[in-house]
Amino acid sequence: MIDFHTHILPGIDDGSRNVQMTEAMLCEEKRQGVVIVIATPHFYADRMSVDGFLERRAEALEKTGEIRRQSDTALPEIIAGAEVYYFQGMGQADAIPRLCIGETNTLLLEMPFEQWTETVLKDVRDLISKQHLRIVLAHIERYIGFQKNMDIWNRVMDLPIHKQINAGSFSRKDGFFMKDRKKKFCMDFLRKNPDLMIGSDCHNTDSRRPNLEAGRAAIAAALGEGALAKIDAETRVVLDL
Repeated sequence: MIDFHTHILPGIDDGSRNVQMTEAMLCEEKRQGVVIVIATPHFYADRMSVDGFLERRAEALEKTGEIRRQSDTALPEIIAGAEVYYFQGMGQADAIPRLCIGETNTLLLEMPFEQWTETVLKDVRDLISKQHLRIVLAHIERYIGFQKNMDIWNRVMDLPIHKQINAGSFSRKDGFFMKDRKKKFCMDFLRKNPDLMIGSDCHNTDSRRPNLEAGRAAIAAALGEGALAKIDAETRVVLDL
């Protein structure tokens, strides 16, 4: 299994607070059968520079690598990326490709938590057509409630993009950022869009812990093991594996 969306690196964002928490999160990922963890700390262009972010990420990756080297058991492989929050004009920002996952051209994009506009649509289009990036929209279930006018949503969904949903959105009756109607939205969306990805979006070891196991079990129970196979295949495609 691959956990596509995590905040597991120590001390870089609102995720893992220290190396001890990172180690516990990695051990839990391993227990659930995860073999690759995509580390996607938050990047906010209005708060940090790309160079500064990458320097801090490298330091956190080194600490995480030391955890893995000293472990008595083989912990999941870490591939570095970022969860890049949308900002106006990002479609033209030359530094954005440096935030892609690993050696790929895949960018995990966090969209604005408000009504999407023509400007948002244009920036996403530019990321694809001018920056030549493969765009994955992070936790798409968290934006739908802000879209009172669904026109832009539908036009964004029609773009050649990939989508990610958080595992807890399938498995928890009333989990983080979730209500029952959103759980239904996620299952319905997966039925219509089987080529999406799931990630734990884990931040800690309690309220937002690694949870791919429970999410995958809920999907398998509702839609069958074939749905998981399609999710896994899509994940490997966007990671060039």
